Amino acid sequence: MSKPYDLLIFDWDGTLADSIGRIVEAMNVAAGRAGEAASSDTAVKGIIGLALSEAIGLLYPHLDEAQVQVFRQHYADVYMALDQQPSPLFEGVVESLEAFRAEGYRLAVATGKARRGLDRVLKANGWEGYFDITRAADETRGKPHPLMLEEILAHCQVEPGRALMVGDSAFDLQMASNAGMHSVAVGYGAMPLQALAEFGPQLCIEHFSQLREWLANAAHINFQGR
Repeated sequence: MSKPYDLLIFDWDGTLADSIGRIVEAMNVAAGRAGEAASSDTAVKGIIGLALSEAIGLLYPHLDEAQVQVFRQHYADVYMALDQQPSPLFEGVVESLEAFRAEGYRLAVATGKARRGLDRVLKANGWEGYFDITRAADETRGKPHPLMLEEILAHCQVEPGRALMVGDSAFDLQMASNAGMHSVAVGYGAMPLQALAEFGPQLCIEHFSQLREWLANAAHINFQGR
């Protein structure tokens, strides 16, 4: 059966892992340690997906670079303490990813996490080497710049039109658009589907397993049309 895409690329926080609450808590505890007022949950969710220093700079634009780095370290310390047991994966993620692999899809991760944090959660889930490639925000350009996706495409030798980006933030969908790729918006993470729909995703879902169903239907239609 003809697959609609060859490569599926996933954001991590809020797309595969149920970690948004911890990110919001860590950001606001770190703010207190840095002598800053806590931001609203909505404001913090609105910067999830960005590289951490950029996210802090947007929430607290009056901070200079040195102050941002101090805040960043507070956040890292707090998040590590909260995340001793890494955030659970959303329902349906493990089963769906296993099915995608069995069906011959290439799999990748494009995340705003730092490499150290990404490697830690991959190890906790027994997923070292599970994905064809993973890219973290501190080793390339951050979202929504398309370089992260372009590097993944180059590694997998897949054209943009044959790849799909799945994410829960506007930055994920903008990055996909900037790379000439289709996207899927998930509404159970950082941002509601109403806010993501304007970025033109191919699909909007409220449960991860809906992606599997949609891809299976698209593959069936492609097969029927041959």
